[in-house]
Order: sequence, then structure tokens, then C-alpha cells
Amino acid sequence: MRAEEIREMSVADIGARIAELQEEQFRLEFRAATEPLEDPLRLRAIRKDIARMQTVLRERQLAAAATR
Repeated sequence: MRAEEIREMSVADIGARIAELQEEQFRLEFRAATEPLEDPLRLRAIRKDIARMQTVLRERQLAAAATR
């Protein structure tokens, strides 16, 4: 997911998507411990998507604090 797409989402949508990705990441890490994954690079992509979303949320928090 690109940063521009994330910036178009609402805060609630971003939070929900982060929760979904964290759940998927947990399941993939658990499966990776017991069997080889079909797409091991998916873990890296999920981790980066979560980081991008958290960065956008932090940007919004800082922008809101600056306007006070």
C-alpha cells in the first residue's frame, strides 16, 4: 500500500487496517515456525505496511498538536 493511499484513509480505517495486518503477521510468523511459507517475503511487506500506516498516524498527531 502506498503512502498516498494511506493518507486518503480516515484514522479509524487506518487503525482497523493496522489491526488486520498485525493479526495476519502473527499468523504468518506462527506458520513460519512450523512449516515453510509459500511467500516468505509477505512478512516483510506486512511489516513495512504497518510502519507506513503508523508513520501517517504520527504525522496526523503532530499536525493536530501543532495547530493547538
